Amino acid sequence: MIKNLLIDLDGTLTDPKVGITTSARYGLNKVGHLIPDSENIDWIIGPPLKASLAKLLNVDVNDVLAEQALLGYRERFAVTGLFENHVFDDVPETLKQLQAKGYRLFLATAKPEVYAKQILEHFDLLKYFEYPYGSELNGERTNKGDLIAYILEKEQLKPEECLMVGDREHDIFGARKHGIDTIAVEYGYGSSEELDQAKPKARIQRFAELLQILDQNVSLL
Repeated sequence: MIKNLLIDLDGTLTDPKVGITTSARYGLNKVGHLIPDSENIDWIIGPPLKASLAKLLNVDVNDVLAEQALLGYRERFAVTGLFENHVFDDVPETLKQLQAKGYRLFLATAKPEVYAKQILEHFDLLKYFEYPYGSELNGERTNKGDLIAYILEKEQLKPEECLMVGDREHDIFGARKHGIDTIAVEYGYGSSEELDQAKPKARIQRFAELLQILDQNVSLL
């Protein structure tokens, strides 16, 4: 029986495209790597950001350039990019109903926890969550599997009573590593091909469909 919902942030609850991509271009520009506006970098939304910046720079993730680009990113994101974001239409009401039904909601995002909490507060969503779990600024727990392990231990949750909801393969693989079933949202930043290969237990086109799946206790879960 599902009692606990681990929910991703970017691409699942909110659309952070403008804030993340603009701040990433800013950070990359600070280290002399200009990304033309014509180049689509939406794929960086969701996975650990430093690794994505390193890929764009064509350097190792531990290279000093990647770290400098990340610091540049945060310089803009912490002040402006954080709020260049919007909540998907049916998210607030769905979270409210899930909470009313007795589900315990935990945010599970690779985004630094300090930013994730600010975003939830800004959009008045924090009240629906038991706790907004995220990564540390030093990079700890940016791996979704590590983050989920941390949540399970911290909250003493049973994997079989948990469900992960997210938009990228990292959410699915991270949850599967701990025996947790997943629902993928198709409106986020994971391509159809990515989700096909990751094989979540179910896929939804709107966040509100999560209620239907849980209410019906679909055999998929």
